[in-house]
This record gives sequence, C-alpha cells and structure tokens, in this order.
Amino acid sequence: MIPVTIVTGFLGSGKTTLLGNLIKNRQTRRLALLINEFGEISIDGMLINDSAAGDEHVRIHDFPYGLIAYGDDEHFIPTMQAIAERRANVDHVLIETSGLALPTAVMELLQTPELAGNFILDATLAVVDTPLLLSDQFDRHLNADSPHAAVADSVATLFEQQLEYADVVVLNKIDALDEDALLLAEQRVRDRAPNVRFLELAYNAQLDIRLALGLRLHQPTFTAHNHRFTPQAAVPGSCTPTLNSHTELNGHAHSGLTSHCHGLATHKHFHEQDPGWLSFVLRSQELQQPETLKQVLIEVAKAEPLLRVKGFISAPNQAVLVQAVRTRVAVSADTAKQSSKESELVFIGYHLNRNTVAVLLSKLTGTAWK
Repeated sequence: MIPVTIVTGFLGSGKTTLLGNLIKNRQTRRLALLINEFGEISIDGMLINDSAAGDEHVRIHDFPYGLIAYGDDEHFIPTMQAIAERRANVDHVLIETSGLALPTAVMELLQTPELAGNFILDATLAVVDTPLLLSDQFDRHLNADSPHAAVADSVATLFEQQLEYADVVVLNKIDALDEDALLLAEQRVRDRAPNVRFLELAYNAQLDIRLALGLRLHQPTFTAHNHRFTPQAAVPGSCTPTLNSHTELNGHAHSGLTSHCHGLATHKHFHEQDPGWLSFVLRSQELQQPETLKQVLIEVAKAEPLLRVKGFISAPNQAVLVQAVRTRVAVSADTAKQSSKESELVFIGYHLNRNTVAVLLSKLTGTAWK
C-alpha cells in the first residue's frame, strides 16, 4: 500500500515552507502532494510548484477554496484513486491540510472502502508556529464577555484538536529561540496534547526527511465491518517526562512517548466547519509600495479579527510575495514570478468583514482595493 503523511497546523505555521524543503531533499522518493487552501486562489500551490521546479517525480494537486476531505469535497477520493492507478510511480503521498482543517477528516476517508485497500496512514505531523505559542496566541480568552473571546476560543479549540490527532509535533520558526524557550514550548504542547508521540525541531523550516516520511506509525486493522488505523505496537515507553535539555534533539525527541489510537467514529462532529471562519480576495490595479503595505497590514490586523494574509503584490519592476500571520508581516521579492499589473491578496479571519478591510486597505495605502 502507498504510505500517506498528513501535514496539519494552524494558519501561518509554516507548513508550505516545510513541505517545500522536504521536496528539495526528497532523495529518490517519488512524491504526490495534495495542497489544500481555504482561500479561493492557490498561493501555497504556486509556492510548492516553485519548490518542485518541474521535477517529474513530484506531482502536485491543488485543493483551493475549502477544507480537504470534509463533507462537500467531491475531489479528494477521485484524486486519491487516480494516484493509486499510477502506484508504480508513487512512493509516498503528502497531504497538506488547510490551517482551518482537522487531519481526522482525511484519516477517516483513508479508511473507506474506496481507499483502504490502496493507502496506509504513515503519520500525521502538526506544524506549530512556536513564537505564537509562546506569546499565548493559542490560549483561550479569560474574559468570556470580551469581544475577542469568540476568536480566541475558536483558535484555541482548533489548535488543540490539530495537536490531539498528531503523531509528530514539529516546532517551527524557532531560529531565534533559546533552550529555555524551547523547553517551555514543549511543555505547552504536552499540556494540550499529552499523547503526542514525537516532538521535532525545525530550524530554518527544515526537517530531515527521515523524520517525516517512512515512520510507519500506523498499521491497518481489518474487522468484519470496518477498517481502522492503529498505532504500531512497538512504541517505546509511556508517561516519560519532558526533557531537561534540548541539546540532544538531533533527531527524534522521544519525550512523553505514549501510544494512542486514532479512533474516528466519535469524531465526525469535528469535521463541521465553523461558519465564523471567512476568506476573501482583494485586488488592486495600482502599484504598491511593499514597506507601506507591510505597515498597513499590521494596522488592519490590530483593528480587525484578521489572522492570515498571503498573496502577491505588484511593486515597481517586481512581484513581491506577502506572508502575514496576525501582526507579523513579511514581504519579499519573488524572482520566480513575473511582475503583474494586478496585486492579489487572500485574507482569512474570524467574522472578518470584507468591506471594512477593503476600505481600510484603500485608505491607508492610498490605492484602490476591491
């Protein structure tokens, strides 16, 4: 059977960058990738295609505008069946879920009669934006009456559930963090998901491919009426305490190893999308100044429940990639993309008002966005 690795993680955790680096270091593995985005245009898909650079042994399938494998997704099973038909040319399938999706939706469909005979879950990886974790951005709001409580609670719930169903948690964006911060981050992960089996560190958004693919953490179990994934029996230890030091984390961080079973029968209600999460695209036909736009997006994120922005803007003589997570905004020239006359940005937030954001963006940049 073809092994499948699911890569989950909240909005802006760095899943796409991590996957891009895995592709570049794929060695001889022939990969099929399913890239899911909540927005209506495929920014992540474009970035992954750039990483693949036309590699004939990497096949990429885009799933924009929705949550992969959720109830209204009519493309997941046919795409996986098409991959199974060319199994002689596929060594591993990688599925990047949207930052607003749970991995259990994919896990459940992998167990259906249509897919169970061809695919085996290898592992589920949850990528964490470590600085956000340490700055309490995934905590619930203490004041239930606060206007920010609904956003904070929805974020916290989704983040906790993504961790709960992961085999491996990858602490990402850690390059500026010291050992004490890493220990605290690990403890915060363990507090939320004590049964996480492995914890890895991704410096420069890179993870040794041997720590991501071919882990074989699940095996198929067939019964008369259903097919379920259970963890491999040979999982060492249980209730092991948090490491005293991260200096030894060259490979697997085997702290807190316990086996856990992804029984999905009781989890179907998790796959109902929270209608509060909204996504829209704004466009401008005017040239943008990258540093001006950067400051404007920071101000918009302070004023509105905006959690994620990504896309490309048209700047003088170049296309510029924009990546924003809350008030943390990065702009960088994209040499692989030809300059366009149109700027196009995807906005994702909780009960985010499109008109309000468009008005703010237009006013503060002095250019028309709609």
